[in-house]
Amino acid sequence: MTDEKLVKFNRTGENIPVTFIETAEVTKGVRCDVYRFLEDETRDLGVIYVEPGCKTPLQKVLEGEKTIEGFYMGRGILTIIKINGEKETYEVDDKSGKDFFQEVRVGETMQWEATPDSILIAYEVCYPPYKPGRYEDLVE
Repeated sequence: MTDEKLVKFNRTGENIPVTFIETAEVTKGVRCDVYRFLEDETRDLGVIYVEPGCKTPLQKVLEGEKTIEGFYMGRGILTIIKINGEKETYEVDDKSGKDFFQEVRVGETMQWEATPDSILIAYEVCYPPYKPGRYEDLVE
């Protein structure tokens, strides 16, 4: 899964055809493969690869109708900070995270982190498709 590109996305019980667009280097130890859904232009897909001990930038959602963060494989933690400051932490692995996903709303902050001993592969579905300005990277 780490280097092969998807042709179908199956996290909702259905095989949805996708096409690979590009790989974006996010930060040290993090990259994102960007996909377009072939039969649905209302959303797009990012598959996020986080090397052991690394994490995505802490990001605040600034716009968009819906952002879904989901687990694909490996082991790690998703942290979401709600608008009221409440912090939610979800530990996921290949057993517990099989069907795990969370919606992150505008104004909330999110971050994925791989455990020191495992790669983490997560996914993100953006409604409407991602464009610059959707997120703000925050300094930790």
